[in-house]
Amino acid sequence: MVSIHPFTAVRPRPDLAREVAAVPYDVVTAEEARECIRKHPLSFLSVSRSDALLPGIPSSDTAVYLKARDRFLQMIRDGVLARDDQPSLSLYRVEQEGMAFTGLICTVEVEDYRSGLIRRHELTRYDKEKDRTRHIDTVNAHTGLVFLIYRDASGIGPRVESMIRPGMEPVARVEAPSGAVHQVFRMDDPASVSTLQRLLAPVDRLYIADGHHRAASAVNVALARSAEGRSTPECGRFMAVLFSHDRVRIHGYSRLVTDLGGSSPEGFLARVAGRFRVEAAPHPDPASWEMRVAGTPHARTHVIHLYLGGRWHEISRKVPAPHPDAAPPQDVTTLQEEILGPVLGITDPRGDPRLQYIGGTMPLSTLEEMVDSGRYAAAFAMQPASVETVMAVADAGAIMPPKSTWFEPKLYSGLVVHTLD
Repeated sequence: MVSIHPFTAVRPRPDLAREVAAVPYDVVTAEEARECIRKHPLSFLSVSRSDALLPGIPSSDTAVYLKARDRFLQMIRDGVLARDDQPSLSLYRVEQEGMAFTGLICTVEVEDYRSGLIRRHELTRYDKEKDRTRHIDTVNAHTGLVFLIYRDASGIGPRVESMIRPGMEPVARVEAPSGAVHQVFRMDDPASVSTLQRLLAPVDRLYIADGHHRAASAVNVALARSAEGRSTPECGRFMAVLFSHDRVRIHGYSRLVTDLGGSSPEGFLARVAGRFRVEAAPHPDPASWEMRVAGTPHARTHVIHLYLGGRWHEISRKVPAPHPDAAPPQDVTTLQEEILGPVLGITDPRGDPRLQYIGGTMPLSTLEEMVDSGRYAAAFAMQPASVETVMAVADAGAIMPPKSTWFEPKLYSGLVVHTLD
């Protein structure tokens, strides 16, 4: 069984939570983060994306990580952030589009990750894992949440949600520009902590939905510090938020390529047609983020949408019957193994600079603009996998390519921080 623990959190002052709350570090560029910090000087992006404060300096420079540490400590000295007086768990609730998502913030064991009780379904990218490893070690804190899900067959999720009593005041409340409302409720009385731990006790495994880089980096820091003889109990754990598998949403994760591997657009499309059925796809609603599947039902067919030469194409082929013990076949894996690798020569999706990724809730018009501008040669819009499929991939010990899934809700950084001391 997995272990969950309360911890003594660092949080923003309640009246400043709205100014501190920041989008995850990896969904904005340094330029976007710099503009956000200009408008909101207390934004936690000054910690999680400290490279935004040092334009002209490489993002991997030691000064960037020292800046993050200094900014974090300064926010504590200024009273913007404060450490709780005792360990606690927290409930993070997001209300958006008529739905409510509630997750449990706790710490989990590094050893549970290493033993496979906490399971992954994606590989990390080398540069991002190295970056977060240095960030965590230098700041001495886990500054972002690892998003975990658990298979819920006994109604754990609703009982966790019921711990938020009517009239209970959150320690942080932030309304996003989209209208989504984020609230954090501190659960520090022993009875509530014990109840939540008891509710989660039957969970025998957890699955990383979002935060593969943060989790791997936390493990890297824990192992390095243990080898150096400077480990602590908190260093052997990392901060996470746990959601029931049926209380999350999932989208696809698009890909962009900078070139066609020496082929012309016509030549590239011909090579793809030698492996897949290729047909014209209807132009999507510019505001939509998922393409409508025109052909055979997706459950029985690999379906990928390609934007090339100002037009959308639907690429499809039947899914072969999988072995009973094998992971379910995935569109993203097929794209990598049948097109990106053999046709474009992108054999390392973790590190090849010719391949870039864009989150699943970005309008498809953004992909069109990025290709039409000449920055990229083509874009691939992916259909979402199901949550059950993601868990099945992890259970089979299989791995999907990096950036295969985009889970919601997306959570703010800076509302809860876990230090390693």
